[in-house]
Amino acid sequence: MVSETTEPRIWLLIGDKLGDNAQIEALVESLGQRAERKNLFFKEEWRVGKPAFRPSLYHLDRERSDNLAPPWPDLIMTIGRRPAMAALWVKRQSGGQVRLVLIGRPKRYFDEFDLVIGTGQYHLPDRPNVLRLPLPLMRPDKQVLVEAAEQWRERLEDLPRPLTAVLVGGPTKPFRMGPAEAAQLLREVAGIHEGKGTIYISTSRRTPADVIDTLERERPVNSRLFRWRASAEPQDNPYSALLASADRFVVTADSISMLTEAIHCARPVAVAPLPVGGFHSSRSFQMLYKFLADWSQSSGWFRHALYELGLLSYARDFRTFHENLRAEGVITFLSEGFHPPRAGPADFRDRAAEAVRRLLRT
Repeated sequence: MVSETTEPRIWLLIGDKLGDNAQIEALVESLGQRAERKNLFFKEEWRVGKPAFRPSLYHLDRERSDNLAPPWPDLIMTIGRRPAMAALWVKRQSGGQVRLVLIGRPKRYFDEFDLVIGTGQYHLPDRPNVLRLPLPLMRPDKQVLVEAAEQWRERLEDLPRPLTAVLVGGPTKPFRMGPAEAAQLLREVAGIHEGKGTIYISTSRRTPADVIDTLERERPVNSRLFRWRASAEPQDNPYSALLASADRFVVTADSISMLTEAIHCARPVAVAPLPVGGFHSSRSFQMLYKFLADWSQSSGWFRHALYELGLLSYARDFRTFHENLRAEGVITFLSEGFHPPRAGPADFRDRAAEAVRRLLRT
């Protein structure tokens, strides 16, 4: 327990995913407490690949990462598999004194996280240390949007309207995205757009090079394309300017963060579905997963044991997440065209911040 007269010492373990980092920053802003940011960098093989989940620093590039050493903080807030592994390591080094707040879902060691803030795409259990929210915590920074709109005003103002921003992610389990899917996306967007206005395609960190090449080669004549690259200067990336200025959005189904930011702009948003690929699409996988899930429902301890052994995970369900948003009138699917949202999304950051405050008081 942290005294009400003593300011808690808080670490933010920050990785390399911009969408993840935006959620952490949104939470600490709502919390209203000072926090020390620990930037983590990962070994080459784990920048894209996923290391085996255990409390450890083996996956870190220790020379580039900020030092994780005593005096230990009162609280760590983090997000994602790789930073969460480091957070668990710190908690064990502290003898269990450090409190851990994780945004997302823990791969294992559920009981070692003092607060798990899960969002709508995750099926999480009803547990005292779980707070479930319908949407992720990030939302666009209004000042950033104002500045980006001004920087890009001359480049965007003469484009024929409507201006449709197509925000492209990349392959991630369970979705497949390659050249064929990129070509299909262009056909669907062009069909809805009917040759009117301007299509502005913005790729992202996870967009493969062959997907970008296909988008460049097959995009309609009334379109523009931004090729994401790590070396691009912020003023050369149109993403924030599109959030500020586009009339409507298309977001590929894999990107929860881009979808959430587009939703907060309170303009029409359409999700472009992607096919499920790999072993996740096989009948064998579906049968095995259903068997384990159904069997585990008969016993809470059995399900938890399977989870801790890594044989069963708390699923990430994109389809239900999208369907719920569609039912609420917040989004459409691309095949349905564009419709103004019936209601703006609620901001759940205050609920999350209050849960963290309660944790600090206990």
